[in-house]
Amino acid sequence: MTTKILVIDDDINICDLLRMYLEKEGYEVRTANDGVEAMTVFRMYEPDLVLLDIMLPKKDGWQICREIREQSSKPVIMISAKGETIDKVLGLELGADDYIVKPLDMKEVFARIKAVLRRYAKHDTADGELIKFDNLEISLRKYELKIRGKAFDLPPRELELLYFLASNYNRVFTRDQLLDKVWGFDYLGDSRTVDVHIKRLREKLEGASDTWSLKTIWGVGYKFEVTTEN
Repeated sequence: MTTKILVIDDDINICDLLRMYLEKEGYEVRTANDGVEAMTVFRMYEPDLVLLDIMLPKKDGWQICREIREQSSKPVIMISAKGETIDKVLGLELGADDYIVKPLDMKEVFARIKAVLRRYAKHDTADGELIKFDNLEISLRKYELKIRGKAFDLPPRELELLYFLASNYNRVFTRDQLLDKVWGFDYLGDSRTVDVHIKRLREKLEGASDTWSLKTIWGVGYKFEVTTEN
């Protein structure tokens, strides 16, 4: 099946350029040039991946990313001329999977698309082992997190990160180790990505149990700490 990509950018020339290169690589492409059109096309087209510009008319890329995350866990790569760290972190906190700074290098765009799609394909071949702790269930086959029996729809990498740490509870991992194990050795981002995902997970897991927690080991990394065995 052909991978479908939605390109959202108010610059028609950039949309046409990306469409030409992506279709040459074998992808199916649709485009949208403002925030309202973007969500209409997203719902109808059901893309496998979204390339999303930040500076859009009617609704900006931040709002579009929020709306996509409210209804889908499909990968989102933000593209913008704004390369400041705070913008990258904000994009990740809103649920984006990666961030590319303009002007675009097509080799970099292809590499990041392929890396993100590979990571999202992991759950299709997961062994389905169910991990259980007090008030917590994590299943890769169902791609589901349950807290106190209530199901939560997590972006794939959030769930994969939690699954990996919980599978290796009480073991400390550095940010680089987590990038390698969860994102893959070919990931082109930086270690702040791990911090952002841990922050989002903590917000969801807060108060779920006093027998386990996501712990920061200052100067080293993170671990899923279990104080009472199941």
